Amino acid sequence: MAEHYSSFERGGTKWLLQRLTAVFLIGVLAFHFMLLHFVNHAYEITFAGTQARMGQIGYFATMWLFLVTATFHGVNGVYNALINQGLAGTRKRIVGAVLALASLALVAQGTYVALAMNGFL
Repeated sequence: MAEHYSSFERGGTKWLLQRLTAVFLIGVLAFHFMLLHFVNHAYEITFAGTQARMGQIGYFATMWLFLVTATFHGVNGVYNALINQGLAGTRKRIVGAVLALASLALVAQGTYVALAMNGFL
């Protein structure tokens, strides 16, 4: 029988955050689909409507948290999948640094767009 291996330490912080972000993402994704695919259909979505939704602090905060948690969840999952495949040593540090920089750039750009849609910029 094959032994179970995971780069996540059970009960560790990264393990817990991966699960918590998954639960949050499922809920927010359901909200997103309900609002933007069932309540409002794709052909009804306009730039002005997006600005109006982003002008509401609750919606803005939810979408920004969606951006941050999705970025963390995705990058953390990719990084740990690479570790599970045997990534180690210098390559592990380089990949970790590149993924961290890419994450920061993604969150910064997403925040900029969200603030512009909010009318703050």
